[in-house]
Amino acid sequence: MRFLRPLLLISLISIVTGCRSHVISVRLVNDSAQPVSIIIVDYPGATFGVNSLAPGKSFQYRFKPLDSGTLKIQFTDAHGVVHHVTGPQVVKNQEGSMDIKFTQDSATVGTSPQ
Repeated sequence: MRFLRPLLLISLISIVTGCRSHVISVRLVNDSAQPVSIIIVDYPGATFGVNSLAPGKSFQYRFKPLDSGTLKIQFTDAHGVVHHVTGPQVVKNQEGSMDIKFTQDSATVGTSPQ
């Protein structure tokens, strides 16, 4: 019993520190003076989005890339015009963070791989 407790503790620490998920943290930011809406971010294997983003506001999301491909972004400006933007390549198990900044005309993506 004396040796069992340290062995269990070492096993638990190994399991907890050895298991980690590869995710990309995304922050959607409205840099314009008007709202943007129906924001859709299509990444390989899935999609996420938000109905509306007020001026100066942001929205956080994390996803795990299960495949490789191009990020696609769609949003609607304050006048109802739908915009399509092609983002960077995302690869399976990629980690990092990105900011997607919206104006009324476009969206730009800044990335920080880890």
